[in-house]
Amino acid sequence: MTHDIAALAAELIRMAAADHQASAQANSEDPAGQLAWRRLTARNGDRLGAIMDEYGWPTAETVGEDAARSAWLIAQHADRQLDVQRRALGLMEQAVAAGAASPRELAFLRDRTLVNEGRKQIYGTQIAGVRDGAPLPWPCEDPERMDILRAEVGIEPFDVYVAKFSPA
Repeated sequence: MTHDIAALAAELIRMAAADHQASAQANSEDPAGQLAWRRLTARNGDRLGAIMDEYGWPTAETVGEDAARSAWLIAQHADRQLDVQRRALGLMEQAVAAGAASPRELAFLRDRTLVNEGRKQIYGTQIAGVRDGAPLPWPCEDPERMDILRAEVGIEPFDVYVAKFSPA
């Protein structure tokens, strides 16, 4: 890994770590915390846009597994920057087609982008809220085929997935 790529990988990992640390603020009652989360995800989204301009999609082959996953997380959380999410989705689609990125992560990003566009998701990865203690997905295009589509990209069945979100 050249110095520039190593520095890029380290930067992506730092950005995702800051995202993870601040994500608890996203749904808190504290407006200052929510604002800090929005600012962080906007800065990260802007930086990911610049990275994509210069390097394309940061694949595991290029930046390493941890940094590639970090780039995906940053794209996933760029909810208020649809242009960044759409570009990441397109570049990641090409990387998946070339065998250089995760179909599972692509499915999550596709659903997230669709929901952010106000459209129905495909894989049921995005949870809208909780009703009577049960997580509810945003509307899906084809709910009857959802688990089949999930299996095709390596995502567990919906019931197993949402059990992770349910209070014990």
